[in-house]
Amino acid sequence: VEDAEPQTCAHGQILVGLIWDLKRQVERRAVGQSQHHPTPRTMAAVRWNRICFIFHLLLISSTSSSSSGQAGMNQEYNTFKTDNPDWVFNHLVVDQRTGSVYLGAVNRIYKLSSELLPLVTHQTGPDEDNPDCYPPRMVQPCNEPLRLTDNVNKMLLIDQGERRLIACGSLYQGICKLLRLDDLFKLGEPFHKKEHYLSRVNDSGSVFGVIVSDQGADAKLFVATAVDGKPEYFPTISSRLLASNPEADEMFSFVFQDEFLASLIKIPSDTFTVIPDFDIYYIYGFSSSAFVYFLTLQPELVNAGPGSTRQQVYTSKLVRLCQADTTFNSYVEMPIGCVKDGVEYRLLQAAHLAKAGPVLATSLGIHPDQDDVLFALFSKGQKRRSKAPDESVLCMFVLSSINERIKDRLQSCYRGEGFLDLAWLKVKDIPCVPAENVTLYT
Repeated sequence: VEDAEPQTCAHGQILVGLIWDLKRQVERRAVGQSQHHPTPRTMAAVRWNRICFIFHLLLISSTSSSSSGQAGMNQEYNTFKTDNPDWVFNHLVVDQRTGSVYLGAVNRIYKLSSELLPLVTHQTGPDEDNPDCYPPRMVQPCNEPLRLTDNVNKMLLIDQGERRLIACGSLYQGICKLLRLDDLFKLGEPFHKKEHYLSRVNDSGSVFGVIVSDQGADAKLFVATAVDGKPEYFPTISSRLLASNPEADEMFSFVFQDEFLASLIKIPSDTFTVIPDFDIYYIYGFSSSAFVYFLTLQPELVNAGPGSTRQQVYTSKLVRLCQADTTFNSYVEMPIGCVKDGVEYRLLQAAHLAKAGPVLATSLGIHPDQDDVLFALFSKGQKRRSKAPDESVLCMFVLSSINERIKDRLQSCYRGEGFLDLAWLKVKDIPCVPAENVTLYT
């Protein structure tokens, strides 16, 4: 594991073995047969569809009950599908209080019961729009030709403090709706300020959000998004106010903003002169302790060898911010990836944060149900971001070890060692400068 080396490689085979045991138990209960038992070494390098299945089992393992009976071959499961096959599902969230399931799809938001029975449908599109209309036509007339456009759900979050759903789409530069959890009644749809436009990218995986609750104050929404070559319009990462009043003027405003600073980071225009198609693709995000984290894919130029021109590759990086940092001075990022049997896996596909159970915690030497563990899927290759991976591995990282690694790197930089690993932000390598009396927190 690059720059986060502790537990992943050392316990990679243990993890794969545990996942295979889980998979085998579930298969026995659901199918009643499982005779072929691949070894951990085999399971570490299987095709994408099986890895996805195993990863899914891992995510649901904490809520799966161990039934004493075994399901037969004819066991039936509830399913839900849309009336229109073009209304594909983009995002899913579950209300932990009620068990209700919310689906963000193309042109629709669905509320389902815990048995996947449809309860409420909220229509979000299609509507007349053009991605070049900035601001959108509801704010000022647009000279671009309008056409009927689907609304792709790009972000779906539950704001538990206010018992509402935040659903952001691809129409009108990425505005969001605030929907009541009970019946999907529209509480608000801010669209009249530039802060209300999150991203124009028409891609369901282009935006990721993390809600952070402040006791006695309005919650904050950390938003990370690809900008599609429009950094002047959209910050790549920002923190927004989630006002209790859904119609409040400050809804989605930056947490802090004055003449010179704001709670955001924009990609400098100079970066696009170096890498014309530069963007940051956010795969996953979460909060833990005092920090907010995002896992990303970023293009960068690397030296292929002596005398050769630099080549563009994609690098997986973990981004960390302090939750209380209103001007993003705490922003730090580090490369992350896996090495298995001498093969590098550096193209991040998916990730999930969870607490370690007793068996896994014992093998890692951490506290069960307390320490956070980050599970991540990586594939081989770095040259093409969207290429379907032929081979993938599931790796794990103890979050406290990642934080220690970040702390060590920051301390070495404050001693004047090395360079800031933020070439895309500064356009060039910036050497670290010695600093005194600096206190770091993990």
